[in-house]
Amino acid sequence: MEVFLGPDGDPRCGWAGGAPEFLGYHDTEWGFPVDDDRRLFEKVSLEAFQSGLSWRTILAKRENFRRAFAGFDFHAVAEFDEADVQRLLGDAGIVRHRGKIEAVINNAGRAVELAAAEGSLAAYLWRYEAPAGEVATPLTASTSPTSVALAKDLKKRGWRFVGPTTAFAFMQAMGLVNDHAVECRVRSDVAEARRRFTPPARR
Repeated sequence: MEVFLGPDGDPRCGWAGGAPEFLGYHDTEWGFPVDDDRRLFEKVSLEAFQSGLSWRTILAKRENFRRAFAGFDFHAVAEFDEADVQRLLGDAGIVRHRGKIEAVINNAGRAVELAAAEGSLAAYLWRYEAPAGEVATPLTASTSPTSVALAKDLKKRGWRFVGPTTAFAFMQAMGLVNDHAVECRVRSDVAEARRRFTPPARR
């Protein structure tokens, strides 16, 4: 993986230098383990919206998405109806794509079901923590065996817009895999955070 030197002279993952707003996200969020259900649902949802677009577009609109989708409280989003769909289609602050909007509302309902069955959304998702050493598959650089398994199970449970690539991007961001470049300054910080973190599935 390419690296770039940040303003402090330390190496980061190459993509962190792609836009000014990427550096803070890379250094403080990407890869650090998350067990908060709202944040997990938010990231699944934003990854669905990113499909076919750039992460820069989605990151720039993240606060707008939060306002539009009730802070990604999936219990609240699961109650959205056609009037909410029309409201969201008219919201210039987000990505106005009916299929993706309806997918997030559908997925909120599926998240409610999962949380009820597993105790929390986090408890379910952290069962898919990648084994030590697993990274993106060489042929695609965007999926892994674990992301394929997660996407398959979510699809079976009725989730939409969560394929293996989306699942792997979610896993990278939420700490289920440490995919920082070996040379990246943040990789060791993430490794330590993951070492101290006890996944809900094992509590």
